[in-house]
Amino acid sequence: MTKSIFLAGAITLATALPAAAELVTVQSQKSVGETMDALQAAVEDAGATVFARVDHAAGAQNAALELNPSQLLIFGNPKLGTPAMQADMKAGLYLPLKVLAFKDAEGQVWLTYQDPAEMLSGLDIPSDAAFISKMQGALGKLTSKAAE
Repeated sequence: MTKSIFLAGAITLATALPAAAELVTVQSQKSVGETMDALQAAVEDAGATVFARVDHAAGAQNAALELNPSQLLIFGNPKLGTPAMQADMKAGLYLPLKVLAFKDAEGQVWLTYQDPAEMLSGLDIPSDAAFISKMQGALGKLTSKAAE
């Protein structure tokens, strides 16, 4: 009996934990700051709105901690985000979109973001919704341009 209770608990816990998010990663030949400047310019040139740029390393430094250069850009376009939220308001938990630029332990700079199809997969949104492929295309183009 104890074994079956333990097994039931383990199964419940395993199914309650979120799956690892699928991340898309793009290599950059620039510094984190230059990469993020290029990404911000590309986002603004595309007509999207930049809501925030978070410097994680500066935050760590303010707390007397060390962290490799790392910045997060938060941006969106209501033409893409609104249809997602019309399909399921909980999409607002994942929007606006976010892209992280960071320098790894070997000194390589990367841009990374969560695939919108994966990000919105647990919601009441059809997997073939046009706005998902548009988000994927926009993120791919913007990060590629920033990494050039």
